[in-house]
Amino acid sequence: MKTLGPIYLIAILIFLYTPILVMMAMGFNASPLYELPFHFSLQWYDALWDNSILLTAGLNSLVIASITAVLATALGTMASVALSRRTFRGRSLLQLMLLPPIAIPWLITGTAMLIFFYWTGIGRGMHALLIGHVALAIPYVVLVVGTGFKTIRADLEEAAMSLGSTPVHAFFSVTLPLLYPSILGAALFAFAVSLDQFVISYFLATPGYTTLPVQIYSSIRKGFTPEINAISTVLLLGSMTIILIFARFAKPGDTNDKR
Repeated sequence: MKTLGPIYLIAILIFLYTPILVMMAMGFNASPLYELPFHFSLQWYDALWDNSILLTAGLNSLVIASITAVLATALGTMASVALSRRTFRGRSLLQLMLLPPIAIPWLITGTAMLIFFYWTGIGRGMHALLIGHVALAIPYVVLVVGTGFKTIRADLEEAAMSLGSTPVHAFFSVTLPLLYPSILGAALFAFAVSLDQFVISYFLATPGYTTLPVQIYSSIRKGFTPEINAISTVLLLGSMTIILIFARFAKPGDTNDKR
């Protein structure tokens, strides 16, 4: 019975990672039709380097995801502080209202944003994409950071203030360092949600400014090429590298131990 747990976990990991590994491998296959036997080649990475449309879309996605992560993390963290450390009328209702944006299908959310942006004159483009992505990522940040708040004792700030610290200084000196792993995780979550977002980007992007998921969808409709595998592999490895680096320096386990 003790071996069933590891076997089950390995089976789940194989199920999750096999399609990704196959996709990455086919980016190095010389055949454009994924024919076997496998012949190693870098021609699709050479072709990707000359594909300015895919590269531009990928850069747009990275820029929007990075800005979204910064804005959503800042706004979501402030909202989480208010919901976790302050008592006011309607707080429970506001906490409850964070769940519907996560549960509502993105197709409905995208349609609603498109109608609202046209109605208010915001229109479409990069500014609309940023607003849409930030609005979509904030609930995730609030939930992640709010969960981190539940692991921190509120009386630590009170103890700091009893020793002469101001509320602001106590928050930044005591609470924020303990909350750092949760904030970092929320930022990575917001980055991933934005980078992977297709529906909102599809509705709000313009023909002159699009993101990688939308561009990949348009390219597949015209004919799938292994260049898409190549750029997906580059983004995947880059994202995993960033996550590992942040996880290395965050050291959430050390923070909890010290606490």
